[in-house]
Amino acid sequence: MKAEHLYIHVPFCARRCVYCDFSIAVRSRVPVDEYLQALELEWTIRHADSVFELDTLYLGGGTPSKLGGQGVARLLDLVRRHATVRDDAEVTLEANPEDVSRDSVEAWRSAGINRVSIGVQSFDDAVLSWMHRTHDADQALKAVKVLREHGIDNLSIDLIFGAPASVPRSWERDLDTALGLELPHVSAYGLTVEEHTPLGRWVARKDLSEAPEDAFEHEYLEADSRLTAAGYQHYEVSNYGRLNQQSRHNWAYWKRSAYAGLGPSAHEFTGRARRWNSDAYAHWVARLSRREDPVGGSEELRPDQEMAEEVYLSLRTNAGLTVSAPERDHVDRWIDAGWASVGADSRLRLSGTGWLRLDSLAGDLTMLRSRY
Repeated sequence: MKAEHLYIHVPFCARRCVYCDFSIAVRSRVPVDEYLQALELEWTIRHADSVFELDTLYLGGGTPSKLGGQGVARLLDLVRRHATVRDDAEVTLEANPEDVSRDSVEAWRSAGINRVSIGVQSFDDAVLSWMHRTHDADQALKAVKVLREHGIDNLSIDLIFGAPASVPRSWERDLDTALGLELPHVSAYGLTVEEHTPLGRWVARKDLSEAPEDAFEHEYLEADSRLTAAGYQHYEVSNYGRLNQQSRHNWAYWKRSAYAGLGPSAHEFTGRARRWNSDAYAHWVARLSRREDPVGGSEELRPDQEMAEEVYLSLRTNAGLTVSAPERDHVDRWIDAGWASVGADSRLRLSGTGWLRLDSLAGDLTMLRSRY
C-alpha cells in the first residue's frame, strides 16, 4: 500500500463518557509496552512492504494523551522506523485536558507533535459531570494556556451541542468562552444517541429525552453564525478553521485519498477498497500475539458506492460538488429554500441549514445520478 496519511487508534480512557460508542479500553493503568508491541506486530504483519511518506499523522482514540509524554514519543519513534514523516507533516494528537502538563507538552513537541485536538466538550462543570468527563472547565482553560506556553499553538477544541433539555446548559456561554480563546480551530458536534451507551439506555427507558429538533437546529446555527462572524471558515459540517488552519488529515478522508489505519477499530482505504480492524482492544492484542492480521472486515467498493461516497463527502465540505445542468435544475428548490447555492464554478455548496439536512439531500442527489 502507498499512502500519505496514517491514523493510529489509541483506545485507552479513564472511563467511558455517557454518549461514547467508540472502541475504547478503560484502564486505570495504561499498558503502554503491550500496546506498542502489538502495534509494531500489526505494522510488520500487514505493512512490511507498504510505502508511507506521510503528509499527515493522526493519533486518535480513545485518549492518546493517556500514553503520557514518553509513551507518545515512543509511538512516534515506532512510526519513523516504518515510515517517512515529511518535515512539514501535520502531526495531530488528541488529548484530554487533565493529561496536559508542562512535561507532557514538552515531550510531545520534542517527539514531533505539532497539532493538538483537546476534548473539551463544554466549559460548564455541571455538563461535564453529566457527560462523565474526567476534567473540569478550569482544567480545559489551563490546558490551552500550557500548550501555548510550551510551543504548540496549532490547537483545536471539541465542543458538543444538543444536550437534553433536562441538562442545564448555556450553549451561548460555551461559544463565548471558545471565542475568547481565539483558537485556530473549533469542532462542534451534535450529541447523538447510540443504542449501546448509557445515554442510549436512558433514552430507551424514557428516563431522558433527546434535545428537540428545533433546539438542536438552533444551537447548530448559533455556532455557524457566531464562529463565521468571528472569522472562522465553516469548512465542513462540524468543523471551523481560521485561514490555512483546517485539518489536513480530515481533508484526506473527505477527498477520498488513500489512508492507512492501525490499532483496534482503525479503518484504512486504498481508493477502491476499505478494511477495518477488530474493535475490542483485548481481541486485537490476542490476535496479534498469535501473529494474525487483526482485520475485522473489508469491502471492495462498487461503482455506485463510489459515486454515493463522492456525493456525500463532497457535500459535507465547503468545496462542494460540481453539478450538471439537469442537476442544477433539480436542486433549484434547495436554493430557493436556502439550503444551498451554486457558484460560477458550477459547484453546489450547502448552507448551514442545508448541512442539517445533509443525509437526505445527498441521498436525493445520489438517487438522481443513479438514473444516468
